[in-house]
Amino acid sequence: MTLPSIAAPYLIYLGDTPVAELAKTGAGLAFWRPERCLAQLREPGCAADLGLPDMDLAQAAAAGAKTLVIGTAAPGGQLPPHWAKRIVEAMEAGLDIASGLHVPLRSNPDLAATADRTGRQLHDVRLSGGPFPIGNGLPRSGRRLLMVGTDCAVGKKYSALAIHRELQDRKVPATFRATGQTGVLIDGHGIAVDAIVADFLAGAVEQLTPAAAADHWDVVEGQGALIHPAYAGVSLGLLHGAQPEAFVVCHEAGRTELSGFPGHKTASIGEIIELTTILSRRVAPNIRCAGICINTARLPEAEALAVLAEAEAEHGLPATDPVRFGVAKLVDHLLA
Repeated sequence: MTLPSIAAPYLIYLGDTPVAELAKTGAGLAFWRPERCLAQLREPGCAADLGLPDMDLAQAAAAGAKTLVIGTAAPGGQLPPHWAKRIVEAMEAGLDIASGLHVPLRSNPDLAATADRTGRQLHDVRLSGGPFPIGNGLPRSGRRLLMVGTDCAVGKKYSALAIHRELQDRKVPATFRATGQTGVLIDGHGIAVDAIVADFLAGAVEQLTPAAAADHWDVVEGQGALIHPAYAGVSLGLLHGAQPEAFVVCHEAGRTELSGFPGHKTASIGEIIELTTILSRRVAPNIRCAGICINTARLPEAEALAVLAEAEAEHGLPATDPVRFGVAKLVDHLLA
């Protein structure tokens, strides 16, 4: 399967977003792939700042920008008319467009007409390519590591990217496999698996993580959580399709309730280790937990270190905050 490739460098469009935290796609790009990010474009009143140079469309095009990436969530999930106008101007300036919004870019007649007229590419990374086969569950060569979580948005993507970077630094053959829209934009390749029809999800992930050399690692971004009342299905399909030999449990320190689902408790780390092991046995009978990644961003350093030490003692596995403390000891355990 040939996955769509998004040309870099990027001009990150932040619009006039009133809340800096809504620009998490742009923030992820600037943090993990700064070499792909040329500049940011902000409208008056924008509360977000990625620390990139500010450029207008003409400046960015002259400096070599290839793609305008919508780096923030639009109000109400829709595309504001003044954003659409700016996107039209970007295509006329010679830039492709990439978006992880729920609204397809081609659903806007002006954007579709401009793309056809200028020959620019519209990348809706939530739209899967396909067609995809059903999964076959057969063994394949290569090594695969999957991130799993106690909830959504606990750091699965950041953990995968940190581990991938550490493997690359050690000259270990490895590929980051993006499975969500932000991951696809960060890496330029991948599949937003939550947009795939359920029957074909495992098959799509098998194609995303194909047979490889015996020493090659696919580091697979996780989605959802196996205990989640809404998103467990995508988590299970991803697990079966990836057929990982190892997994890392991701958690946020202090979170006790599923984000946005009041009344539902997060899973414990131990529960996710047990469930992942049981549910993968048909396709990955020798699966093992390689470690624990805990997002400790809300804790002072001393408390964060105590939380990690407690997790290590309880589970007998290396535990770290991948952004704060790195993943060297986790990768040591993975490769041992």
